[in-house]
Amino acid sequence: MKSRFFLDAGTTWSKMLEVREGAQDIYRVFPTSSVPEGLEFEKTTGHRARTLNTREHVNEIVALATGAQERIGANDIVIDLGSRDVKWVKFKDGKFSDMDWNTACGSSTGATVEMLLKFYNVKAGELKAVNEKYSVTCGIFALEKIMDDVSKGTRPAVAISKFVHGLAFNAWNFTKNPKNLFISGGFCENKCFMDSLNKYCEATPLGRFTLVYGLAADLSTQQNPTFNIQAR
Repeated sequence: MKSRFFLDAGTTWSKMLEVREGAQDIYRVFPTSSVPEGLEFEKTTGHRARTLNTREHVNEIVALATGAQERIGANDIVIDLGSRDVKWVKFKDGKFSDMDWNTACGSSTGATVEMLLKFYNVKAGELKAVNEKYSVTCGIFALEKIMDDVSKGTRPAVAISKFVHGLAFNAWNFTKNPKNLFISGGFCENKCFMDSLNKYCEATPLGRFTLVYGLAADLSTQQNPTFNIQAR
């Protein structure tokens, strides 16, 4: 069976689409450190994909815009929150209109949340949306605030939830305070983040494969793929 592979290789997690001839497509999520060796990819995108064997490497903004275009409204905004960066694309009358990309501050990214969860031995499902939020314009100050509050008796899950609320508020501010916002990336699966973001706008998750959809946009892929989520 002939297969074609498309990969979004993030700093921490990779998302891969396998388009199989005569069979249903398969989508996988796995640590970027575990990208299968020996594969030739049709198209790739992402920070860690440049060293891989690929026919074409696609800019992340292009992949995001292409993947989201058919899944959001003609005048909507999509934001992708990764492990090391945050980027958004805005459409007007169904065409690309504006964008921004922040790679300068890791305080607004998933890696910081994963680090906090591991450090305090808290599961993502324990986080609940709270009204209070930490300012996360500076990651170092935010981490100091979390540690200070925990030392004073605040439960780690509550402190991290305040941090996640701050991330959600920042995402909304970064996209210029829209009424509707579509979310791409792992934060789609973080209920605390989505519930916090919904305090400011109507937030709609697109899932983790938006950039992969963009890579394979010229193919007739399945609308209801089989998912194989590994080592989450």
